[in-house]
Amino acid sequence: MKLNLKVKLKREESERERMKNFKEFTEVIKEKAEIPEGYEIVEDYEVLGDFEFSVVFILKRDHDYFYHAVEPILEEDYEKYREEIIKRVEYALPYYADFKDKAKTILSSYDRLLEALNLDPDDYHYYALLYYLLRDTILFGPITPLMKDRLLEDISCNGYGKPIYVYHRNYQNLRTNVVFSEDELDSFIIKLAQQCGKHISIAEPMLDATLPDGSRIQMTLGREVTDHGSTFTIRKFRDVPLTPIDLIAWKTFSLEEMAYLWLCIENKKNLIFAGGTASGKTTSMNAISLFIPKNAKIVSIEDTREVMLPHENWIPAVTREGVGGKEIDMYELLRAALRQRPEYIIVGEVRGKEALTLFQAMSTGHTTYSTLHADSVNGVIHRLENPPINVPRSMIEALDIISIQAQVYLGNKRVRRNLEIAEIVGMDPHTKIIKTTTVFAWDSEKDEHLMIGSSKVLEEIRKMRAWSRKELEEELETRKKVLKWMLDNNIRDYKEVAKIIHSYQSDKDRLLEMIS
Repeated sequence: MKLNLKVKLKREESERERMKNFKEFTEVIKEKAEIPEGYEIVEDYEVLGDFEFSVVFILKRDHDYFYHAVEPILEEDYEKYREEIIKRVEYALPYYADFKDKAKTILSSYDRLLEALNLDPDDYHYYALLYYLLRDTILFGPITPLMKDRLLEDISCNGYGKPIYVYHRNYQNLRTNVVFSEDELDSFIIKLAQQCGKHISIAEPMLDATLPDGSRIQMTLGREVTDHGSTFTIRKFRDVPLTPIDLIAWKTFSLEEMAYLWLCIENKKNLIFAGGTASGKTTSMNAISLFIPKNAKIVSIEDTREVMLPHENWIPAVTREGVGGKEIDMYELLRAALRQRPEYIIVGEVRGKEALTLFQAMSTGHTTYSTLHADSVNGVIHRLENPPINVPRSMIEALDIISIQAQVYLGNKRVRRNLEIAEIVGMDPHTKIIKTTTVFAWDSEKDEHLMIGSSKVLEEIRKMRAWSRKELEEELETRKKVLKWMLDNNIRDYKEVAKIIHSYQSDKDRLLEMIS
């Protein structure tokens, strides 16, 4: 929760002093933590925000790893005041106010509330009560430590009395110590739906929505459609998007591949990212979108907001369900986008009739990027040609590049890799088969990305820009040099990366002089 509010709390602390106090506070939480018998501590770390603070222990027994989230423990005298404080604040919160306004209301009234209850808590209980006040009103209840842990990607609850599971970047799938009873889980699901501005009930027991922090959530209520009771799965949202430099550093792409994509995107080539679930398709699409020229007009179309760009000339559009009004799906949004004359169209995922409109947009000169569930180049073409997408084979020729991504194992570690970058060469006039060529491929033994074929797209760019082959190679090498300079200097913030990319586009010589 990045509030950046100068709130007068009990001790009028500066931001630095408050964070120092929270660090000390988490040491007390660690001391009070009760570790389950038979487990040893593998790692512990703090989960800190402006006013969220808890501790996570990664435990191990035999070969079983366990995620143990520890929140502040309240003494009995203070526990009885907890519900009273929460009730009073919930009653005073403006219902339609946004998240920051609600947080401001809570923080500004906290000291007065303690005085009204004749409470003068010590430092530990002052912060502990504040934590539970925020946790149970505007944050995420018992799963707040999980939502605020930046090392978690997914959070799954599978029913009543079942432990929540998480996907941890360093330890993969872990069981946690967070468990909901039947009444608690049903109430929690309804509260989550309300936080999303949606409604869930026994009549409509399934819901896909976006949480206030941007995370995607799928929920079911009761035993109507899930035997074990209410469930939810949260795919966490990154408040800071990844950049091309992150993808190079993690070896998802190589420097050569990223320089190739940079040149292709700048020269308006169409691209689809394909792969399985959680293979990083949308992350890669968002990252390479930083290569779009600074002032180009962009329209993005998604079911749930995931794309985040630093561009000002950008319209982010989101679908709407038909509850209390007309349903607006991706097809409608895409038709509307074409009337807005965008240079670049970004579609979260193509899966239906909107694909035909997208390929029509490609054919009429709009540059488009999208994602698709498929595990190979042939799989992409097969999905596009067949129901329910049904794009005519002649239209698929408008697509320039297909990038295939996957989650793979290197030893015991699960990583994301770009398996292949292929180009659509054209359609055989006799067999009517779509011809493709692989330009880059991943060597699993060496964990390297290799250029194994010639590029039709680069040749088209060379002719369009009136470059010689030597000039084309020099341009690619120069872009590699800029990317490597950012990598070597650990420039990973997406606004900084975008600033350097746009500087290259506007004043290349000056930027090269600077990095030299």
